[in-house]
Amino acid sequence: MTRFDAATPTERRKLFADAITAHRKRNSPFLTVEPGELPSDADEELIPWIQFTEKTFAMDCTDAELDRLKSLVSEFPEFRIESLDSPDEAEGTHARISARSDANRLASFMDAAFQRVYGYDDTFTAWVVAI
Repeated sequence: MTRFDAATPTERRKLFADAITAHRKRNSPFLTVEPGELPSDADEELIPWIQFTEKTFAMDCTDAELDRLKSLVSEFPEFRIESLDSPDEAEGTHARISARSDANRLASFMDAAFQRVYGYDDTFTAWVVAI
């Protein structure tokens, strides 16, 4: 891979698909994607992230974000929420989603998750921060 950020829906999905392909070819432990900044109406001060490893997405969510994530996963029949972990010391839930699909479908889910779960508009910039 030679580029690590993108700011339009088409560019982001291509970036995500390329990063997933690179992750698989390198047999790396995980792939991590973050947006460049918080959405303008964010309640939290933490920038969200999505990790992908083998055939699983991992992400942290507030209660409201978790409801939106469940709705999004229901639109991807080949994806399943495998576990939801809410430790007492945490203020949210760590979700693990099994995702058995091709790189383009995985990329579409990742882009939709940033927009629909975390509230980013379609012009946000995403960064591949680890492969």
